[in-house]
Amino acid sequence: MFVVFAACIWYGHAMQSVRNTRVPVLIQYTGKPGNIGLGGDGLPDTVVIEVRDAGSRLNAYHRDPLHLTIDLRQYIHGEKGTIRVPSDALRRSISNILQGTSSLIDTRPEEISCPYFTEQEKTVVVAFDGDIHLADEHQIVGKPILSRTKIKVYGEDKALNTIDTLFTEHQTLECPNDTMQIRIALAVPAHLRAQEDSVTMTIVSERFTEKKFVLPIHVAGVPEDYHLRLFPHEVEVNVRVGISHFTQVQPTDIRAICIYSSERVDKLDVELRYSNPYITAAWAYPGVVEFLLEQ
Repeated sequence: MFVVFAACIWYGHAMQSVRNTRVPVLIQYTGKPGNIGLGGDGLPDTVVIEVRDAGSRLNAYHRDPLHLTIDLRQYIHGEKGTIRVPSDALRRSISNILQGTSSLIDTRPEEISCPYFTEQEKTVVVAFDGDIHLADEHQIVGKPILSRTKIKVYGEDKALNTIDTLFTEHQTLECPNDTMQIRIALAVPAHLRAQEDSVTMTIVSERFTEKKFVLPIHVAGVPEDYHLRLFPHEVEVNVRVGISHFTQVQPTDIRAICIYSSERVDKLDVELRYSNPYITAAWAYPGVVEFLLEQ
């Protein structure tokens, strides 16, 4: 009991005593144009500061790290140069995010410095690279939707001339029974930078069903003064359609066609033509028919 009591007294004293400690400050940069490249090791994402305050406040800095935002627009002038955040500006910005009882003793590094240069840019198409596995008896509604269909890439002219499409990293996706959203990294070639390093892809899937029609077969390519008689003259058509659009597919959306050829054949293939976007597949039975050419 005496040990526990002594530990509590010591902890309370430590929380009230004033001392120095080092804590990290996380930095976020804004205002940098996309075509500006950074040399060297780039801009640091963390600055370590030495701060003086009561122990309870210092512990709070460790539990919830400080965040500093630096606007780079005031440090970029011309096509190339050096981004330099001087020590006095850096200390002033950090002091503004400290609690009023805290004193800033030191920063490491003392200033932020990084060379910059202007790169050429090109707008390219973004495309998904990978496979999508759907649940049984499900299909994708429309096409997978990317949050960006075009994106800017930056680099030297020689490297930019080799790219027109920027693919995502190859992915094998298991799509559930409903809408799926996933963030996918872009496969940016070496010596190039992209406006963004990833895109969001949305996949909407739904259960499909089949709808059946009996349609007459239309004939094309028959010479003048001739008549083509088909056996049979009608065909059974099965179409695949999502359940939500079942009523929006009608017999008038599909045409069954046989194209006559002067080649000596005794049967004709049945072709199905449709423009309804809700039809994802269609089959005809029978797929071939016999014919008789009459003059």
